[in-house]
Amino acid sequence: MIKNKYQTIVYKKENRVAKIILNRPQVHNAFNSTMISEMLDVFKEIENDSMIRVIVLTGEGKSFCAGADLNWMKEIIHYSFDQNVKESLEIAELLYTLYSVSKPTIAQVNGTAIGGGVGFLSACDIVLAASTAKFGLSEVKIGLIPAAISPYVVRRMGESKAREYFLTGERITAERAEKLGLVNHVYSPKKVEEETKKTVDRLLSSGPSALASCKELLFKVPQISLKEAKEYTARMIANLRISDEGQEGMTAFLEKRKPKWISDKKE
Repeated sequence: MIKNKYQTIVYKKENRVAKIILNRPQVHNAFNSTMISEMLDVFKEIENDSMIRVIVLTGEGKSFCAGADLNWMKEIIHYSFDQNVKESLEIAELLYTLYSVSKPTIAQVNGTAIGGGVGFLSACDIVLAASTAKFGLSEVKIGLIPAAISPYVVRRMGESKAREYFLTGERITAERAEKLGLVNHVYSPKKVEEETKKTVDRLLSSGPSALASCKELLFKVPQISLKEAKEYTARMIANLRISDEGQEGMTAFLEKRKPKWISDKKE
């Protein structure tokens, strides 16, 4: 099922998978205020839709996302400090929403990702890229910095490499991006979609509540002390063990059968 209420993205919902396609190929899927607003709206809808289990983010055409739209930049160059803060908070909110959404996210990087585009993929759980994709954090070349995206890019590639590429603005090949940890896996352009589908199937074979709890675990554990983690993690696994999903999963494992969520009816 395709929802056509958006101007800058295409939202497809099929077989428990939400697919968001950045749909401004004429400007290499560069984002503007409209795209930010529409993506926030669609993520809110996805979060509240219990039928959706996995999210795939990709781009239409040859690029994934070329960062901020030039026409939008022509507007914001005249903004006041307060207007700039407001605009920056909106992109920061989108990145946080993408990073913290309770469902697994896959960035299917079909082509070039620059600036904010690197931020989008960095906020996803799994990044699969075409071998022809190029990446760039070149904000310093125009007197700016990768501010809003920095928390997610640093988490992905680590501080030492982020220092190098934030400061030099050097372009990154797909092969290099994989070595840096910016990308999980690189495939030929013809195989990226196929490999994305395989990854989706692997995610769908896992318990949906377990995946949501796993994302919560990954979000919270780095922020708390080891002492706090003892109580937090013990309670989390205890709750899952006594839950309907946990009981079904353990019983299915012991009975050597597939758990019921795998045979859920597709829509």
